[in-house]
Amino acid sequence: MGIHDVPAGMLIDEVAKELKTKIKQPEFIEYVKSGAHKERVPDNSDWYYIRSASILYRIYKNSALGTEALRSYYGGRKNRGVKPEKKRKASGKVIRSCLQALEKQGLLKKDKKGRMITGAGEKLLYTKAQIVEKAYAEEIKKIQDKAKEAAEKRKAKKAKYEEKPETQAQGKPKEAPQKAVEADNHERGGNKAKKA
Repeated sequence: MGIHDVPAGMLIDEVAKELKTKIKQPEFIEYVKSGAHKERVPDNSDWYYIRSASILYRIYKNSALGTEALRSYYGGRKNRGVKPEKKRKASGKVIRSCLQALEKQGLLKKDKKGRMITGAGEKLLYTKAQIVEKAYAEEIKKIQDKAKEAAEKRKAKKAKYEEKPETQAQGKPKEAPQKAVEADNHERGGNKAKKA
């Protein structure tokens, strides 16, 4: 399996862990938002490394990208209260900082069209994809086992429900026909007496 064969979210998280050991987060990151469209600072303290890993993956997929293209991609809709929402780009300073940090590590290189991924960058993504592949296979197996167990429980419950009425019908004592006739005649006679 290759880089495209594993879930992007899992791969980005795995690459972010690796980048955390190599890249130093700038001091201003803990005070800034990721873009003008956001209301608050991100809750995840490691969001800078996740953004860097995401940028590396995005450039790998699109061959070459510049800061403005990445700003548009990571942008979003600005909530303006009762006014209609408007598109806002992501922070250019944050994206430039990520690109420069990745370039220093030799994972990206400059090109006329923007930044391109290097062999070292591809190698990092590929090695992490191999790790993610195993974790993903285990996760799928757990989900399949749970689904199988749930299906067996439903099947057993259904079989038990279908058997229940039959056992009740067999266990119920049948009323003697003579007694039933006598009871019926008694009711009819009682009704006639009431009418009289």
